[in-house]
Amino acid sequence: MLADLARRDDVIAFDLFGDMDLRADRVVKRRSLTALVDAAMEEEPGEVIYGASFENHPKLVERLAERHTLLGNPPEVLRAVRDPVKLGAVLDSYAPSTFTPPSSGRWLRKPLRGGGGIRVREWRGGALPRGMYLQERIDGVPCSVAAVGDVVLGVTEQLVGRREFGVRGYRWCGNLVPPRAPVPLDQVQEICSRLVAAFGLRGPFGVDFVWDGERARVVEVNPRPTASLEVIDPARAAGKAVVFATEDMVVGELEGVRDVPHPGERIAKGRPICTVVATAATPDEVLAALEQQAAELLEVAVCG
Repeated sequence: MLADLARRDDVIAFDLFGDMDLRADRVVKRRSLTALVDAAMEEEPGEVIYGASFENHPKLVERLAERHTLLGNPPEVLRAVRDPVKLGAVLDSYAPSTFTPPSSGRWLRKPLRGGGGIRVREWRGGALPRGMYLQERIDGVPCSVAAVGDVVLGVTEQLVGRREFGVRGYRWCGNLVPPRAPVPLDQVQEICSRLVAAFGLRGPFGVDFVWDGERARVVEVNPRPTASLEVIDPARAAGKAVVFATEDMVVGELEGVRDVPHPGERIAKGRPICTVVATAATPDEVLAALEQQAAELLEVAVCG
C-alpha cells in the first residue's frame, strides 16, 4: 500500500512478504524487521517511511535514521506516544483506564508492544505476564482515524474478530468507511490536536478508538501510516478486509485481490492470505460484498 501511495517510479520496497502485486522499482524481501533494516542500511542515503510494527521497535527506527531521512516520527516520539500512562494523561476522559487495580467492570490484557489486536485477551484475574498491561474494556463500535498532523483525513469503522475473514477475538481484519455509527468529528479532531501538541507527531498517523455512543475512547495510537489510508479516498462507501487462513494451506493463483501471495506459497493457519476490497452505496453493502469475496476465496485458495 505504501509503495502504491508513493506514486513514484524510484521506490524501493523492503517487505516481509514480497507479494506479487507489490509495485516498486525494486523489492527486497527478508524474514524479519531486523533483516529489513539491515538491507536498508546497505542502500545509498535517501528518504524512508516505515510501516506497521515499527512503532514497537524504536531502536530499529533509530538505526534507519543513522543513514536515511525519516519521513515520519523519530524514535523518541514512538517511545512516548506508545506509553499507555503518558497517553492517558494527555487524553484524560478520552482514554480508558489503564493499570488501575480493577474493582468492577471488564478488563483486557494487552501487550505493551503490540498491534492489530494480536495477543489481546479478556483478563480474568491473576498476575500479568511481563510486557503486558491492563486496559478497561469499552463496549461500542471500534473505529479509527487517519490524520496528518492535526488534519483529519478520514474516520473508519474497524472490522475486528470476524469469523467471516478467518479471525476471532480482538484481531483487526479491516476497515469500513464511513462508520455505520455516527461519530462526532469534533471529538476526533480534538483528540488528534491533543496528540500532535503533546507528542510532536509528524506525518501520517492513526488513532484506534471505541465509540461508546457518547465519547470516543482511545485504545491505541499508531504513529505511522495506517492500513485505512487506501479506503478513505473513494466518494462512495468503501472497505477492505484481510482474509486469514482457517487451516494450513498452499495457495493457487488468486485474482481480483490485493497483497497477492505467490502460487504454491505455503500459508499457516491464522496467517493472512490476501486483502479484498469493495465499494458500494452504503457501508452495509460494502461489508456484505467483502464477506462474499472472502467466502469465495476461502473455497478456492487451497490447491493442495
